Amino acid sequence: MCHVLIIEDEPLIATYLQTLLEDEGATSFDFASSEEEAVAAARAHSPAVITSDVMLTQGTGPHAVSRILEELGEIGVIFVTGTPDQCEPCAPPGIVLSKPVQPADLAQAFHSFTAT
Repeated sequence: MCHVLIIEDEPLIATYLQTLLEDEGATSFDFASSEEEAVAAARAHSPAVITSDVMLTQGTGPHAVSRILEELGEIGVIFVTGTPDQCEPCAPPGIVLSKPVQPADLAQAFHSFTAT
């Protein structure tokens, strides 16, 4: 079972990411559109992988991810953003993909964290 937290403030993009990741084997999802929602969702159900936009309705994806990683430890992170130059801090373990995301790139990034 692979649970994914999708941090994205555009519902259509979040649904698109969910569809692509379901095709790659993800089995459950939580969604958040703000930094606080993301942290709360991760606390409630620890994800195996996180996808995150950079700019959110409130706060930023990188700050949400940093807070989550501080609390929960190492989790695979894929930043999917239209503003990769504003991805701070997006240092490893994060992978940064630009929007519009290519399905093959997302699949490769996802499997880099889920391969056993």
